Amino acid sequence: MLAIGRALMAQPKVMLLDEPSMGLAPVIVQEVFRTLRRLKEDGMTMLLVEQFAKAALKLADHAYVMERGRIALSGTPAELFKDERVLAAYLG
Repeated sequence: MLAIGRALMAQPKVMLLDEPSMGLAPVIVQEVFRTLRRLKEDGMTMLLVEQFAKAALKLADHAYVMERGRIALSGTPAELFKDERVLAAYLG
């Protein structure tokens, strides 16, 4: 959360976030994603890399699923929530 706050002080046009939930307690993860949602609603553009697929898809406008360093799937969150491969591998 501190890193996000420090980044915002520079008033960036785009924020790159790599695993913002890593190592955090579930209640803190929820708060981080609430903050990211507010930033998105305020017009912030973000590129988010996140293994917590449900939270990431709820926030995203478009998503990519990578396997072994390559893009395996892409689409809107609604499309990916319906994809059987995504359901089995990430949303089970």
